[in-house]
Amino acid sequence: MRLGFSQSISSFRIIGLATLLFAIVGCGNSSIVGKWRMSGGSDATIWEFKTNGAVLVGEVSGRYKFGDQDRIKIETPFATTVYQLKISGDQMILQEPGGSKLEFTRVKATP
Repeated sequence: MRLGFSQSISSFRIIGLATLLFAIVGCGNSSIVGKWRMSGGSDATIWEFKTNGAVLVGEVSGRYKFGDQDRIKIETPFATTVYQLKISGDQMILQEPGGSKLEFTRVKATP
């Protein structure tokens, strides 16, 4: 009977840790929601982040998910990339670890 009780406690710990992990990952950075224009002029690609975790990169649909240490994972049918995320006001930088940097400006909604 003691073995069953120990297994129950272990099961509760695993469930509790999994719930905590999903809660932390799900918190995210709501300031990313909206449209962002890549630097490079008025015809540069628009990235749109939605509250439900969807992202539209130009005309390509994908998903995004926040990780720890200000990281964001963006998955499209063509690639999955993890970036370091920095948002300051209307400026956003996505940088690959040890790699390229993408700079964006928030697109203001027109009334």
